[in-house]
Amino acid sequence: MRYLALACDYDGTLASNERLSGAVITALQRLRSTGRRCILATGRTLEDLKRSCPELELFSAVVLENGAVVYWPATRELVELCQPVPPALTEHLKRQGVTPLTVGRRILATWRPREEQVLRGISELNLELQIVFNRQAVMVLPSGVNKATGLGWALGRLGLSFHEVVGMGSGDNDHSFLQACECSVAVASAVGSLRAAVDFTTRSAAEAGAVELIDELIADDLASRSPGGTGEALTLALLEDGSPVTFRAYGQNILISGRSGAGKSTFATGLIERFIERNFQLCIIDPEGDYGTLDQLVTLGTRSRAPLLEEVLDVLADPAMNVVVNLLGISLRERPDYFGQLVPRLLAMRARTGRPHWIVIDEVHHLFPAGWGLAGLTLPKVLGEAIFITHRPREVARSVLELADTLVVAGPLPELTLQEFATALDLAAPPLPSRPRQRGRDDVVIWQRSAAGELIEAKSVPARGERLRHLRKYAEGNLGHKSFIFRGPRGQLRLRAVNLASFCDLAAGVDEDTWRFHLHAGDYSRWLREAIKDDDLAREVADVEQTRGLTMAESVSRIRDAIDRRYILPA
Repeated sequence: MRYLALACDYDGTLASNERLSGAVITALQRLRSTGRRCILATGRTLEDLKRSCPELELFSAVVLENGAVVYWPATRELVELCQPVPPALTEHLKRQGVTPLTVGRRILATWRPREEQVLRGISELNLELQIVFNRQAVMVLPSGVNKATGLGWALGRLGLSFHEVVGMGSGDNDHSFLQACECSVAVASAVGSLRAAVDFTTRSAAEAGAVELIDELIADDLASRSPGGTGEALTLALLEDGSPVTFRAYGQNILISGRSGAGKSTFATGLIERFIERNFQLCIIDPEGDYGTLDQLVTLGTRSRAPLLEEVLDVLADPAMNVVVNLLGISLRERPDYFGQLVPRLLAMRARTGRPHWIVIDEVHHLFPAGWGLAGLTLPKVLGEAIFITHRPREVARSVLELADTLVVAGPLPELTLQEFATALDLAAPPLPSRPRQRGRDDVVIWQRSAAGELIEAKSVPARGERLRHLRKYAEGNLGHKSFIFRGPRGQLRLRAVNLASFCDLAAGVDEDTWRFHLHAGDYSRWLREAIKDDDLAREVADVEQTRGLTMAESVSRIRDAIDRRYILPA
């Protein structure tokens, strides 16, 4: 189920003449019977709304006073989300003869044409308040409070996000929450500015339009509106002219591939950044510990401790949290079984909450290797919203490759990976353009299998955090099997430097024979070139290795200085 909640305005949307009709009540009851939540968002006070709408039990939550208050009908709990409008303004307006004047728990309201008097009062009292209009209504609230903020708070408590919500409204004060909802709808009788801003408008006006939308939502989950949902499309890559190659963030599976060092991690990091910017919740399965240094992600698991399934789900219960599941503490042999237990739990959570919105599986060949017989039983036939990352499609179980709607191949030799993917699925790979072209790490080739179209040649969207991610990973992360090991001339040691910081610490403490053994063998520059992938640093260190006559302290100091100039090491 794509949409798990419907958030509606009251007056002019659900209600005509201040009351819910029998047709609207029946429609809301039918919507609730599908397992969806109904949420009301209104500018009214609770006391005023109760007089007009005794059927508040139809709603899981009621956002009142234009977002300042939330009421929970099932428990009759009332939560006030901001400070009230200062009483001094109320008294000032009364002295000015402003009537009618409604004082809510947090809101102050009157009617046009009293807005000029209200504005003068706010200015004269030097108050930080805002005025919100809804047709003839004039509402005064603390700055930053609107229906979107109130609805967002209510959704968080319900364990939902805006991406699971269809919003419907009719008035001027509905812009904020409709803009936040994944799908926005206006009834035909809504104000013109709202109709111009939403995803679509119902054919019917007011309450008839509300029933029309509910019927469509129940019938096909709005699937006929757009194959990938009605929300704004995301950028996958950029064409040569700078225009975007886009995709809908629902019902898609993307395989990112390319040879080692071809740029696939840069592409994936940029895509992850764009998901986070749009408040999609991510669960990243990280076999190599590569994602623990990205911002706005909580990493669970370490090299010595496997992440517990329960703690993964506990963190994901908060819609604002993104999780990295670090599998370094689980042996390669045991990883498929671990993930086989995690997948059903994640999908069950998705069925209840719509989240995590995207599951990102790095090094997918570790979790679903080509020879693992249970891969087809572990994965469902349809797995929406997943990203698979691998350097070798032929090492991935066929059942995983079959799920990929879109293949993105990064780097200079895409034809090899395209052919490997096609061969694994007994397909014919579409040909690359015949014109010769020099490709680099920021080049990608996109094969949208679901669209049955030609290959698209494009550029990666630069990942702002990619360089920082690598700097932090190499400086203070865990390089796993790429760690430097001080063994000594007779192999008597096994001191593991898991990052540049620990390398410098160990270099200052190992004995001179061990240090010079690796120095003269060129091991330090080789490690920096092959594991850290920093050719410039490797060349500078190689110069130190080849300079004779240096004391141990001098060579350690020069190498440490070279590292410090490029990487900010933890103190």
